[in-house]
Amino acid sequence: MSSGHRLRDVEQQRPLLDDEEVARSPAPGEAERLWFIQDGCGMVCALITWFLVLYADFVVTFVMLLPSKSFWYAVVNGAVFNSLAVLALASHLRTMLTDPGAVPKGNATKKYMESLQLKPGEVVYKCPKCCSIKPERAHHCSICKRCIRKMDHHCPWVNNCVGEKNQRFFVLFTMYIALTSSYALALCGFQFITCVRVQWSECSDFSPPVTVMLMIFLCLEGLLFLTFTAVMFGTQLHSICNDETEIERLKNEKPTWERQTRWAGMRSVFGGQPSLLWFNPFAGLRLPTFIPKRSWRGGVEFSV
Repeated sequence: MSSGHRLRDVEQQRPLLDDEEVARSPAPGEAERLWFIQDGCGMVCALITWFLVLYADFVVTFVMLLPSKSFWYAVVNGAVFNSLAVLALASHLRTMLTDPGAVPKGNATKKYMESLQLKPGEVVYKCPKCCSIKPERAHHCSICKRCIRKMDHHCPWVNNCVGEKNQRFFVLFTMYIALTSSYALALCGFQFITCVRVQWSECSDFSPPVTVMLMIFLCLEGLLFLTFTAVMFGTQLHSICNDETEIERLKNEKPTWERQTRWAGMRSVFGGQPSLLWFNPFAGLRLPTFIPKRSWRGGVEFSV
């Protein structure tokens, strides 16, 4: 490395790694790895999220719709609600199992520095925790144990960081959960009105006390989820449109990059021109073949 180049640690000075110490990244054309973070708190939160969505689906389907005397009311509302629930859970999985934009771990080698062809006096930042060259706007996540490009925040409910490569799925997750919660609240309100007008025993296959308790808990869950995800959805759109991550906003970092326009930011996150594919969490999905192996990503990866 030329003496004119400067390598600056974020926190402390550490020597460059030898090339043999660098964990090998998949070469172009090789099978990619399915990202998964082995964090106990995150995995519990993810399971709770799935349980609550499936609970809402159970109450809506078996407590409110199937006992309905109107066939088309049950079919149409069941199809809409279950579609929203599937899209929400698919978005959750894509957010959780997609690499958020991790910087290759341990790439701060002499060979790699030489390949950058830096200009004399140019400063390069190296993360002392994962020993990697930090690109602009990358931040280190202590839970993922990696530097993440355009890291917005680490969300335990999806057991992953929200970053450059999975922010789209996180936005879809918050949107579909908000829509599912709103739909469940509307169905609950209509069901309460219907049950008050007729005998409670006639509006559900469950006993009146059980029906009331299940629906009250669903209403509380719906209100909580709707409030939380609607706020998150709004903040994510604000961050995308202003080309500023949540970490950058909280740290009040002065932009050293050229800010994108609102539509350029939306196209950068969602990909291409506006289309229905923006709302499809299955777009670009390749079915994985699950072959667990230990690797340097801080968790179990699976070949895809």
